[in-house]
This record gives sequence, structure tokens and C-alpha cells, in this order.
Amino acid sequence: MAKQKKYTLTFEQEFDFDMVGICSHHSDYRLAWGINECLTIRLSRCEEDYIVTNKKGEAVSSHSMYEFADEENRLDYFLVKNKMHGNYLIPEKPSIDYFLFLCDNCAIDISELTKQLKVVKSILGVYPFEPEEIDSAEYLVFR
Repeated sequence: MAKQKKYTLTFEQEFDFDMVGICSHHSDYRLAWGINECLTIRLSRCEEDYIVTNKKGEAVSSHSMYEFADEENRLDYFLVKNKMHGNYLIPEKPSIDYFLFLCDNCAIDISELTKQLKVVKSILGVYPFEPEEIDSAEYLVFR
């Protein structure tokens, strides 16, 4: 009997978003207002929260979310609260209060964005993250 060959399929996850962590002790609506003023955008509260699901597709937690579609630069902004009711959106980063996601970003320089956000009075710290370095980022889906 001939020995069967085994093939392993591996692929590298590609992310279509940039990710910025924000530390702030203020409420989500106050932070969104400050970001709107700073970046001259219009983040608004989504009707539905961002739902985190497990591998079985069951809802694990929900997180407040704000969004803005930038037609000029053809990208979408999402501001999501990291910790809600003891559950984390990104458990690897428990010290981060909010995450700002820029989906399909080709126009905004993230280092410039972080400099701009540091000016907002309600923001204590701004930290850009590479989604590839965060395991739970592969479960994030926007749209």
C-alpha cells in the first residue's frame, strides 16, 4: 500500500483596518465628541452595539460603537469601547479603554493621526497597534 501524502494549508491573515488604542476616563459619547472636534469628522452612535461571538457563533459580549463613513477619503471610522460588563473586545490589551479602527485606510497616516488625537483633552494616551500582533484581532469584522 502506497503511503498517503498529507498537505497542510496555511494562510496569513490580512487585515483591512488600522487600529489605534485610546486611554480615556471619559464616557464614550464625550470621547467621540472630542475626536469629532479634533479630526473634523462626525462619529455617531450606532443603533446596535458591536457583538463579540465565540467559535460557535454565540454572543459573548456587546460593546458600544460609534461610526463615521468618510466619503472623501473612502474609509470608515469605528470607535469601540474595549471593556463592557467585565468582558473585553481585545483581551490582550485590558489597559486600553477604546479602540479606533480605520477600515480600508489608504489616505490617513496613522502616526499623524496619533499626534492629532493626543491633543484631545479627554484622551490620556494614544497607541497604534498592528492587528497582526494581536491574536483576537482575527475575529474582528466590520460591516
